[in-house]
Amino acid sequence: MQPAHPPARLTEQAYNAILDDICDGTLPAGTHLVQEQLAAALGISRQPVQQALALLKADGMVAEVGRRGLAVTPLDMTLVRHHYEIRAALDGVAAGAAARQCRAGAAPGFVAAAEAILRAGAAAIAADAVAAQLRHDAALHALIYTTSANPLIARAAAPHWRFLRRAMGEVLRQAEPPRVIWDQHAEMVAAIAAGPPERAEALAVAHAAHAANALAAAVAEIPPGRDRPSRAA
Repeated sequence: MQPAHPPARLTEQAYNAILDDICDGTLPAGTHLVQEQLAAALGISRQPVQQALALLKADGMVAEVGRRGLAVTPLDMTLVRHHYEIRAALDGVAAGAAARQCRAGAAPGFVAAAEAILRAGAAAIAADAVAAQLRHDAALHALIYTTSANPLIARAAAPHWRFLRRAMGEVLRQAEPPRVIWDQHAEMVAAIAAGPPERAEALAVAHAAHAANALAAAVAEIPPGRDRPSRAA
């Protein structure tokens, strides 16, 4: 875990640092979270850690476990699918709208910005850095939301992204090679930049559905009682 540095918002830093460790498998399901230990690892006081844990609890990432305090929750695949279904719909609308903006010449910087993120994603894959891949993944989709020129899409998608960030980490670590996901990203970018809006929309919907299905298949193959292997370990 990397130390969080002031003077930025310490609660947000603590939230992201702990969530990164949950997403990349450093803090697997069932891990007991001790405020003092987390604060020491992050180099900050207990208060922002306590606030960060409250946010993670609200997002369903951690839960009370009797008198032991908080622990990392297991993935609820039914809830994961529900979130992915909503995200797929929103991503489809965003990709179609972004493609129409590109066709109208209203998004001249989209391709350069998207290609920079694709390169960063490739570098994260080479470094086997799951948390970095997740950040670049989110950045690409945020770019598509912005390019759509509909500010309500990002706002509506935000709670689903917070929950699915962990599920996406599981997809990257367990379900399939990360390159498959980033090849899909590149295909979406090309469709938004030059293809019909309908194709961009279809690819975005399929991308989200593919991630949900891949994770469900990977989870189903794990025998009961066996811990998931972690590439990030």
